[in-house]
Amino acid sequence: MIIKAIKLYRDGFMTQPFALGGEDGMDKFDPAVRYRSSLQNFLIDIGKEVILVDTGLPDEFPDQVPDEKTMIYMGSRIKGYDEAFAEAGYRPEQVSRILVTHKHADHTGKLKSFPNAEIYVGPEDADAPEFEGLKVIKAEYNDGPYHNFPASQKIADGVYLIQAKGHTKGNSIVIAESEGLFYMMHGDVTYTDEALYENKLSVVFEDKAAARQTLDMVREFIKNNPTVYLSTHTPLGYENLEAKKVVDLANPPAGIPPGEIVYKTASGKYVCGVCGYVYDPAKGDPEHGIAAGTPFEQLPPDWHCPRCKKDKSVFNKA
Repeated sequence: MIIKAIKLYRDGFMTQPFALGGEDGMDKFDPAVRYRSSLQNFLIDIGKEVILVDTGLPDEFPDQVPDEKTMIYMGSRIKGYDEAFAEAGYRPEQVSRILVTHKHADHTGKLKSFPNAEIYVGPEDADAPEFEGLKVIKAEYNDGPYHNFPASQKIADGVYLIQAKGHTKGNSIVIAESEGLFYMMHGDVTYTDEALYENKLSVVFEDKAAARQTLDMVREFIKNNPTVYLSTHTPLGYENLEAKKVVDLANPPAGIPPGEIVYKTASGKYVCGVCGYVYDPAKGDPEHGIAAGTPFEQLPPDWHCPRCKKDKSVFNKA
């Protein structure tokens, strides 16, 4: 089995209140503390087939422009998904299955690039706009418990899709077994590994109680199985993979501060840092009473992201 990271963005950051403040409250954490951020998805080559775990952002997704209020910034684009996938040594037609951890655009943006792939997604997420026009298979999790997780679906020998609700109602994680290690590709159970070690939820969830239960199960699994934790939004995801680093919850690794941020000129558009929805002033949000031509700064205080329902504070300039 070969597992590779498809690296898409680098040199970003997220603030401590965003990454850890989901239960205790953002005001309990220091916004001056930042953790490294990035964006990558993962590929599993089991020899007879190639399986993807999530598929990056759509090509038209604008680059973010961070400022002092930004809570999460994925960083600067390394390359587009198609180019990154090709550099990993694969062709789109080789992919037989795509396991989607959840519906957000940074995990579903390139699904249409893989013509031969069956797309698996949690049933609660399957009707989201991100899957419009695509044939998806609603995960059934009908293979019983997987270790301490109560519901799982065996995708192939050594590859399992695990029900893991909370971040979204249809959230899943993927575990691949290889050479005595368990590679856990989890989407956004945590946004940074510091939250895993400190046992904290981010501020992004559709079901807080379920998100807490999932994180508890993840930590319990890690305590009992040698696990390599593969995150989507921190470079620790691919660094752990490359080093085959097993999580030791009692001994968190030393943190590495983010590097210098490259600032760019804003376009007037704003991007939701949670789900990737782009607010374009030229189009407005007519379905929610926002006329075309309305600048983001003039949106009413109670306006929320049409896709994930988070408030304006999670939007970044683009």
